[in-house]
Amino acid sequence: MSMNRVALYYAFAPLPDPDAIRLWQRALCEKWGLRGRILISKDGINGTVGGDIAAVKQYVKTTREYPAFKGMDIKWSDGGAADFPRLSVKVRDEIVSFGAPGELRVDRDGVVGGGTHLAPEELHALVDAKKAAGEEVVFFDGRNALEAQIGRFRNAIVPDVRTTHDFVRELDSGKYDDLKDKPVVTYCTGGIRCEVLSSLMVNRGFREVYQLDGGIVRYGEKYRDGGLWEGSLYVFDKRMHLEFSDDAVTLGRCVRCTAPTSTFQNCSNQECRNLTLYCAGCAADPVTLRCPQGCEADESEATAAGAA
Repeated sequence: MSMNRVALYYAFAPLPDPDAIRLWQRALCEKWGLRGRILISKDGINGTVGGDIAAVKQYVKTTREYPAFKGMDIKWSDGGAADFPRLSVKVRDEIVSFGAPGELRVDRDGVVGGGTHLAPEELHALVDAKKAAGEEVVFFDGRNALEAQIGRFRNAIVPDVRTTHDFVRELDSGKYDDLKDKPVVTYCTGGIRCEVLSSLMVNRGFREVYQLDGGIVRYGEKYRDGGLWEGSLYVFDKRMHLEFSDDAVTLGRCVRCTAPTSTFQNCSNQECRNLTLYCAGCAADPVTLRCPQGCEADESEATAAGAA
């Protein structure tokens, strides 16, 4: 029986010809029957692909043969090509859409001026060291607020953002200025959003900024549900969410009846694009599978095919 896997990855490096990389990446994926979403810019690559495990491994090996992607870190998870509707390989101004392409600086070693990378065990060491010194580490969620509804680090700050474009506005609003002298750890799904977010924070005067290396995915692989993470992880494919163990708590609540749930559903209104949490019972009836406050268009990135 064939085994399937999903690979989540990114690499920041200057790319002189992003469109040539796009054509090459599409050809590789088509050759091995992979599906997923790959974004390429002058600053690097960001992708999630799924398929037969042997094919995905061959794809990763071949991609790493390109010098700029030699050190590309890979996060593996259960799933396969069927978890993605199609193969999408595109060139964009940014591989993470913060709306600040002019701020990001990248060299062959990655993002310049970002936060200090912390492996999961180093994160715990930092928390313990700061606690012993009478300080508290602040966890700062680098994802869209929707994603944090079902899982987040304990006592984390969850900015009021619907898309990554909103982070610049949030940081410039002044509401987090009291954190500028505190140790702040940014985190996101696979680490890529924090590469950019941490650099934006450093640029705005945050003095002690860290980023969780490998993101929540890598942390969950290490500690499952026995650490500082709570709940489910939102993922940008047909699975919608995943849990690191059977001990995962359910933080989300049905928008209709407040029953515990980690399942997002589209509103039964065909013209509505909102993703909302519903329990199985409320999702089973088109009357209750409807936004309680009425339906409004939502441009949230949470409806996009993929992100990291």
